[in-house]
Amino acid sequence: MSSVLYDVPGPRAVIRNRILGAITIVVVLAVVGFFVWRLAATGQFTAQKWSAFTYTNVWLQVGQALLRTLGAFAVAAVGALVLGFVLAIGRLSDHAWIRIPVGAVVEVLRAVPVLIFMFLLYYGLPVLGIRMEPYWAVVIALIAYNGSVLAEVIRAGVESLPRGQREAGYALGLRKAGVMRLILLPQAIRAMMPVIIAQLVVTLKDTALGFIITYPELLFYARFIGSQATLGSPIVPATILMGAIYIALCLLLSMVATVVERRLRRSAKTARVAEANQPTQEVTDTELIVAQRGAGRHDAGGGTL
Repeated sequence: MSSVLYDVPGPRAVIRNRILGAITIVVVLAVVGFFVWRLAATGQFTAQKWSAFTYTNVWLQVGQALLRTLGAFAVAAVGALVLGFVLAIGRLSDHAWIRIPVGAVVEVLRAVPVLIFMFLLYYGLPVLGIRMEPYWAVVIALIAYNGSVLAEVIRAGVESLPRGQREAGYALGLRKAGVMRLILLPQAIRAMMPVIIAQLVVTLKDTALGFIITYPELLFYARFIGSQATLGSPIVPATILMGAIYIALCLLLSMVATVVERRLRRSAKTARVAEANQPTQEVTDTELIVAQRGAGRHDAGGGTL
């Protein structure tokens, strides 16, 4: 027995898959258990280690660090999307004097790591007499790198569409800008939405690199709390807490992306249904007009008789 995509596993394959699944679960639980045991053995779960988080001022500082992280991510995400669209359109240009330089820019921006971008902006520009705040160094570096990656994602999405979509737009009298804006980009965005959201999640996590250039985000504050000897140097509890906050933010972003993707699919499906029903309605109206005209001729003929 087989399906369209794969052969349905037989009894031996089912047993083998269950054994492999059980072994995987046991190995994962063993690794997690060993990790938790080492944390407990080194006293990371003691009340002294977690006493720092019983102070209201500490949670206020965590909230401020969270707002700084979200502030950097929001500007970087919007900027990366805008830059990605601009670079993608340049890469898809028919003019070589636009396509080739834009392609070179995209390749350079993709090749340079985000941390090196931050170092160049924060430590390199002062050598040239230009000082930049840590916030803008983080944001610009994230925009440059993630924008170049999103440009390739959008370009790949547009080029993966059937060529008939483009030709149909030209047949309707649209120019290339109209075909790109009204036909190609909406479909490419819907198709590549999971990849775009995944890259935005990477952007959110990369804000943690800002602590190296003294940007006071979540990881920077976790390091600050962990270095306080008066609080028992709770570096591991602080890191666990900040990691949990990052996980919650990523899950929230994924949920928002799922909702947006469902709405886009629903709107696209509704539009296709409306387009499918439109010709039927036109045919019905045409048939009605023809029938009325035929009835009029029949009445006129009957009167002459």
